[in-house]
Amino acid sequence: MNSAQGFATLLTVIELAGVFVFAVSGGLVAVHRKLDIFGVLVLAGATGLGGGVLRDIVIGAVPPAAVADWRYLVASLAAGLMAFQFHPVLGRMERLINIFDAAGLGLFCVTGASKSLDFGIHPVAAALLGMVTGIGGGMLRDVLAGRIPIILRAGELYAIPALGGASIAVVGIVTEVPTVAAAVPSAVFCTG
Repeated sequence: MNSAQGFATLLTVIELAGVFVFAVSGGLVAVHRKLDIFGVLVLAGATGLGGGVLRDIVIGAVPPAAVADWRYLVASLAAGLMAFQFHPVLGRMERLINIFDAAGLGLFCVTGASKSLDFGIHPVAAALLGMVTGIGGGMLRDVLAGRIPIILRAGELYAIPALGGASIAVVGIVTEVPTVAAAVPSAVFCTG
């Protein structure tokens, strides 16, 4: 496996982990809203897949990875089922879920920016699309759940760290810094 294939595999693993983590948070919101299993799965899928689908449509990567690769759908469905089945335990772990949600945001801002650059998007727009990849699913989750999206609430830092992390990733990738050296600080900055 050459370095380009290794990087593509790493991005896929990161995106699948991000899908799962975000989908768990979406599933928990659905459970708290007293939705049935179908509602939980829909909210989990929208949260886990929404930002990436939006990014893929904007950059012309159609069909979106969430549709073209069955693993994305399975990751979101598994997370939704887990949230539905184990919500009492997961609900007591809300702080941990928030940490995973922040980690998912960090992962998605990096993969979103990287994929956008791969499709020839200008670096500034790639950073914005990295941010959209990170925040898109959560916005969709909140709208479907009848809540004001987190990014619009006063005092919430969500979009700004995502944009910062995506910008760091873009700078690293454009200046041809090694993959891990570009991805890790970007994700850590955003998650932190």
